[in-house]
Amino acid sequence: MAYDVKIVGGTIVDGTGGAPFEASVGVRDGVIVEVGRCDGAAKTTIDAEGALVTPGFVDIHTHYDGQVSWDDALAPSSVHGVTTCVMGSCGVGFAPVRKGDEQRLVELMEGVEDIPGSALAEGIRWGWESFPEYMDAIDAMPHAIDFCVQIPHDVLRMYVMGERAVFDEPATDDDIDRMRALVREAIEAGAVGFSTGRTDNHRTTRGKPTPASEATERELVGIARAFEGLPRGVLQAVSDFDMFVSDERFDAEFDLVERMAKAADGHPLSLSLMQRDQSPQQWRWILRRAEQASTSGTPIHVQVAPRPIGVLLGLEATFHPFMGYPSYKEIAHIPRAQRVALLRDPALRARMLAEKSDRVAGDGSPIPPLADQLLAQVEFLGRRIYRLGRTPDYEPDPATCLWAEAQASGRTVLETMYDALLEDDGRALLYFPLYNFSELNLDNVHEMLTHPLALPGLSDGGAHVGTICDASFPTYLLMHWGRDRERGRIPIERLVQMQTSRTASWIGLHDRGVVQVGRRADLNVIELDRLSLSPPALVADLPAGGQRLLQTAEGYRATLVAGMLVAQNGQLTTARPGKLVRTAGAPTIASTLPA
Repeated sequence: MAYDVKIVGGTIVDGTGGAPFEASVGVRDGVIVEVGRCDGAAKTTIDAEGALVTPGFVDIHTHYDGQVSWDDALAPSSVHGVTTCVMGSCGVGFAPVRKGDEQRLVELMEGVEDIPGSALAEGIRWGWESFPEYMDAIDAMPHAIDFCVQIPHDVLRMYVMGERAVFDEPATDDDIDRMRALVREAIEAGAVGFSTGRTDNHRTTRGKPTPASEATERELVGIARAFEGLPRGVLQAVSDFDMFVSDERFDAEFDLVERMAKAADGHPLSLSLMQRDQSPQQWRWILRRAEQASTSGTPIHVQVAPRPIGVLLGLEATFHPFMGYPSYKEIAHIPRAQRVALLRDPALRARMLAEKSDRVAGDGSPIPPLADQLLAQVEFLGRRIYRLGRTPDYEPDPATCLWAEAQASGRTVLETMYDALLEDDGRALLYFPLYNFSELNLDNVHEMLTHPLALPGLSDGGAHVGTICDASFPTYLLMHWGRDRERGRIPIERLVQMQTSRTASWIGLHDRGVVQVGRRADLNVIELDRLSLSPPALVADLPAGGQRLLQTAEGYRATLVAGMLVAQNGQLTTARPGKLVRTAGAPTIASTLPA
């Protein structure tokens, strides 16, 4: 048998959860045609000696909705082994849209997902109104990797309700009927699902709550009925579950979300799961309720991150502890190098350290109220902020926090943070693990990841470009939980299964996610012993000169999409086989998930 591509000498981790085995892989016409000896000739042979051969990763939670219209690379996901990503998460996106409303969607995405509005305004190649038209438009450009779309609730509400689409305006029966029809139209056109956001941390650039954040049960249930009789489609939601109040209020919110899921006629729903300091046991409540719902026939799963949900702080990042200080605001607009020179002046340093921060949240600011609460707790911040350094450590030793450094050096916490931000000529980044780190370790994350209802997710690829770079989650999942962490190590075959066959099956893509004959040749060749993450760096490569944090990886020898080499040794090639994937045929129900 002749092959287009042959991968030889590797250890196959096939995505089923089974034990690794030695074999070669033969590919022809974008499909795996042999797993075994593969003795035939090949146009291209990839040496996988000493490496793992896995299916390509399927990331079910990204925000490339605007970027996909101008950027064919979809980095950084594409350099972290991801071969298929799902966009339209958390209720935000760019379709459907009426002519003249484009800027409203830009403001929504800029506020919620921290993507520069100028980059979106200049970069997005508008030319659609309906959701199917949007799908056609983004499918017209070849990309490095495949992508799927969900229809987002906030945008849908704005399209149907116009100026009435504000968070405290209930939808009418006619509004709900129209939204339901548009969701069904999108799913029938190949969208993988519907997403909604119910969190106070999401704000528009005007500081206002998002349009669907307080949607009524009647609206959510009415929209979910769009799935009745359809063979495919998932729901995705993020909610605070009223984390600042009682477990009684939590149950009321979960009841609402569960009734939405129940109205979806057996189609599964995934919820974001994380540990919040404000309610550190809430994640266990969510798991308990998800278990009960799934047992009773309403499939609810949870999306879990493999490390803290953290924030990167820096003078050029979106957020840092001094951004609200009056003296800093006077110089915030000048170039970094000049700013750093001024900040090193002892007189300015002394004056600023004697000040108090002004509010940074509120009307006209997309920064959530939580930021002001944190800025008022300097000692807490110091105990939770770490230098990121040249070798990022996302489960840092508490003894290395800035508070401990301040104690050892005789400086205050504020002085220590101030000086740390000026390092590397003001390019230094500090790491603030905000969620999933209440006990100052990742033991609870281990429990989340190994729960039978867990799906790896929440990478937010393409979003929060000035505060995080969590598109590296797939790489971190393998290296930290499968290799580096001594306590609670997870078998590599399980980690691969979690982000290949399990996530692919979740969204109804049964043609990929496993190294088997007949499956799509989306593949990674990974040197596990060399797998590592670079420190994130701000790069000005967005339209209009916008900056974003990018993080690369070492250890990926090759990534193939449909049998074409799209990345080699951590660098993207010029191949662009990726396209919009429209779900069809196979159902997306919980029983299809690998155990």
